[in-house]
Amino acid sequence: MSLNAEWMQRDLKVLWHPCTQMKDHETLPLIPIRRGEGVWLEDFDGKRYLDAVSSWWVNVFGHGNPRINQRIREQLDNLEHVMLAGFSHAPVIELSERLVQITPAGLERVFYADNGSSGIEVALKMSYHYWLNCGQPAKKRFVTLTNSYHGETVAAMSVGDVALFTDTYKALLLDTIKVPSPDCYLRPEGMGWEEHSRNLFAAMEQTLAEHHQEVAAVIVEPLIQGAGGMRMYHPVYLTLLREACDRYGVHLIHDEIAVGFGRTGTMFACEQAGITPDFLVLSKALTGGYLPMAAVLTTNTVYQAFYDDYATLRAFLHSHTYTGNPLACAAALATLDIFRDDNVIEANQVLAARMASATAHLVEHPHVAEVRQTGMALAIEMVKDKPGKTAYAWQERRGLKVYQHALERGALLRPLGSVVYFLPPYVITPEQIDFLAEVASEGIDLATRNSVSISVGANLYPNHRDPG
Repeated sequence: MSLNAEWMQRDLKVLWHPCTQMKDHETLPLIPIRRGEGVWLEDFDGKRYLDAVSSWWVNVFGHGNPRINQRIREQLDNLEHVMLAGFSHAPVIELSERLVQITPAGLERVFYADNGSSGIEVALKMSYHYWLNCGQPAKKRFVTLTNSYHGETVAAMSVGDVALFTDTYKALLLDTIKVPSPDCYLRPEGMGWEEHSRNLFAAMEQTLAEHHQEVAAVIVEPLIQGAGGMRMYHPVYLTLLREACDRYGVHLIHDEIAVGFGRTGTMFACEQAGITPDFLVLSKALTGGYLPMAAVLTTNTVYQAFYDDYATLRAFLHSHTYTGNPLACAAALATLDIFRDDNVIEANQVLAARMASATAHLVEHPHVAEVRQTGMALAIEMVKDKPGKTAYAWQERRGLKVYQHALERGALLRPLGSVVYFLPPYVITPEQIDFLAEVASEGIDLATRNSVSISVGANLYPNHRDPG
């Protein structure tokens, strides 16, 4: 028995994996990973896989990055953890100072959580509690975009709209208001992204006009709706939304968990709209893919609404055990050092251009409806019928065929339904991008044949996408 097979058998006796129908693994082998280096993951039998999705969108500077490793080692010799209630430590203070410095002007306070979903919960609770402290308890609903995804905890699911993740739990969810997404995939032929996104804003304007007295905040994934299929839209929508939120007295929450830290072509997506949200939620790449951590940045206006004598009970009594963990802070500080010292944003422009040129031929593929890109995120949408953009039936699991082919070729390309996407670490080389494009092209050819043999059982859930 190979080492891979041995570890796989041990795994399947005890583990329950995320975002997985475990029965699939009766025929679809798990891949136990022994080590990682740069863009590569290596299994126990020595086979390597190019990590094209940054291990669920977190790893921006490669596996085993020596600079991040060293910073964590140094921190480990001093302090592994201390509670952040009543105590503090140097790494969390330095990280907070630097996050305030590099994010848009006006975000001056940092609150920490343990992961992205928890960070969303913080922002939602903080917004509602702000209005309560300001004597406006009626402002307790949230406006969200269709096809959005903000996490797996109950409130985070409530402001999401990917049926796979929310339908089962409808009885548990908050009553939110959903507005049509400005997603440009289904724009009329001949219409540009900006015009389409402007046109779609009319629905948001109307919603805020009618409901602002009961709305605490609007929450959006700026520029890219990740788990919704890497659907993209123009930054003008965010500019218009900021203006409208100001006019109607509603908070704006930017979920940059997936798109922050250079993924969209700027350090933060909100920069492309020239705006500052009331809450900016960060996670994933914050620690370079090393340790779980989320940061929620907000304004002094919000902070001051909670600042009072204890007896008033206006304090934000929200906590996580590992809030502001020193080791995670050390990883985040090393990650920010790399952004500062290595001209990462500029270098990514060259890599993004290579991603575009390497996949340009797929625009003409008879079963590719669109190749779309924002910065270092590129998506290829497979369809049954190109002119009408008719989607494949989810039961066919066409994306899974691409995934299986990529594994055979030595690449990790985990699709979102029928959307194949590249979200690679920023240390990828142009030649490695070419390799991914070649593998993806082969996989798409295989997956879009009229009759596709899928070696695992049909997924039990519709619209199969994973949350990343």
